[in-house]
Order: sequence, then structure tokens, then C-alpha cells
Amino acid sequence: MNEKPEPDADARLRAARESHDDTTGSSPPPEGPQPGAQGEQSTFDEWLSSPLGRYVSERERRIFERVVPDLFGFYALQMGAASLSLLSTSRVVNRWTVAWDTEGDFLAEPDQLPFPDNQFDLIVMPHVLEFQSLPHETLREVFRVLRPEGRLLLTGFNPYSLYGTKRFFGRERTGIWAAEFIALSRVKDWLTLLGFDLVDGELTCYNVPARREGSLERLEWVARAGDRWWPFAGGVYYLHAVKRVAGVRLMKPDWARGKRRRVAVAASSRDADAHASQTERAIDGPRA
Repeated sequence: MNEKPEPDADARLRAARESHDDTTGSSPPPEGPQPGAQGEQSTFDEWLSSPLGRYVSERERRIFERVVPDLFGFYALQMGAASLSLLSTSRVVNRWTVAWDTEGDFLAEPDQLPFPDNQFDLIVMPHVLEFQSLPHETLREVFRVLRPEGRLLLTGFNPYSLYGTKRFFGRERTGIWAAEFIALSRVKDWLTLLGFDLVDGELTCYNVPARREGSLERLEWVARAGDRWWPFAGGVYYLHAVKRVAGVRLMKPDWARGKRRRVAVAASSRDADAHASQTERAIDGPRA
């Protein structure tokens, strides 16, 4: 009688999977990329690689490349967006990047920076506040590590724009659409309360936040019209702030000045007594 050959390892594995599926009523996960997984960006750095992300980063890069070369100092720091080298045109020699969900020179939370007080002359923050649960504390930490007269350059998404409208009414909750857009007026108030002086600012990215590059190019006329007709509704705002610290001047005691004052007071007292004596004699008249 012919013996039945034993099945190989692959056949036994397939049979075990089919038996498990029949028992649990589930099907094995399909091979290859899942439907809907393509095009989703879980972090801001991943979103920057999308067509809309490149559109936004290019316009922000133009702003930083115009402002950063005129700022001087010894130490500069970029917080977030490690894939964008926004300090490449800076004349500051010592430049670092701190990140929390991607790779950087330092890994730290933005509201707990591992640096001493008054360390940096320039800090760049591209879209950091929108992704923090305590954005005000992040600004307070930035104020701490900045030197007096240090410069802060930050950008944020404007909720009163087409970007804010898409985030409010849209269903997409990945990338920047999962962030909390903060109004420009609120950020200005926070900076003023902390001790910053605002020296410059502007809005950009008036185009429709389309997902495809072709759509962004066809709708470029919206950006040109927006800069003229609704300048307050730019998708991204930029702020340039300076850390101000009230100076304290120690007043040393001037002992010589105090002595001169005492001499002057004594002389004035003698003159007053002499004048009073003359007045009394004039009133009483000559004595007999």
C-alpha cells in the first residue's frame, strides 16, 4: 500500500490559518499597504513632505531667509520642524535643533528645555504652539532660555483663514488638522505679558489648502487676491519678538554730597535766625 506523503511546512501553516479563521470567523490581514493608509501624516514633519506642506514651508522659508541673516549672536536654536533648516542662512556659528517626535540635536519637551537661563540669542519656532497642550508654558520656557534682547521668530496657523475653516468643518484629523490653531491676537497677548516686544510680523499662504500640487498652482490667483483684499485671512502668521528686561542701576551713596547738603542747611538756618533778629529790632524800635 502506498503511503501518503506528509505535507510540507508551508502547507501545514496554511491549514492551521484556515482552521483558525473558520473557528474565530475572522480573515487574515491583507498583504501590502492598507486602504487609506497612504497619504496620512501623523507628525508635522511628515506633513511637510506633502504638496501642501511643501507649499507652506517654501513661503515660510522665504520669510526666515530674509530676516535671519540680519540677526547676530553666539547661540541659536530651532525648535521643531527638524527637516527644515531654517537657520542655514544665519551668521550665528553655534546652531542646534531640539525635537520631541523626530530626530534632532537634542530631544526634549518644548516646555522643559534642558538649557540654563539666558543661553540663546536667537530662537526659531515654526508651528510649535499648535501642537502643545500648554502653549503659554512653552513661551514662558522660551523666555527663560533667551538672553536679554534675544530674538524670537515664530509661525503659526491662523484659525481665521481658509486653513482654519477646513480644520473646523473638515473630517480629516491627521497632520496639521489635528493641531489646535491659536489666534494671532492671543499669541500677541501672551508675548506681551511675558515681557516681549513685537517688532515685526506678517501673514502669508492665502491659497486654498488643496491636497494636490496641480490644484495649488491653478488656485494661485486666490493667494494674489488675498494679499490685497483680505490680508487678515492668511493661512500662516509670522511674528518677530524681542525679550526685554528692565535694567537695574545701583545708586552708590555720595557722602560728599550729603556733607554739602548739611552745610547748606546749617547756613540757611543761620541766615534765617539773623533775619528774624533784624525783624524784631525793626519792630521794637530803638531802645531808650
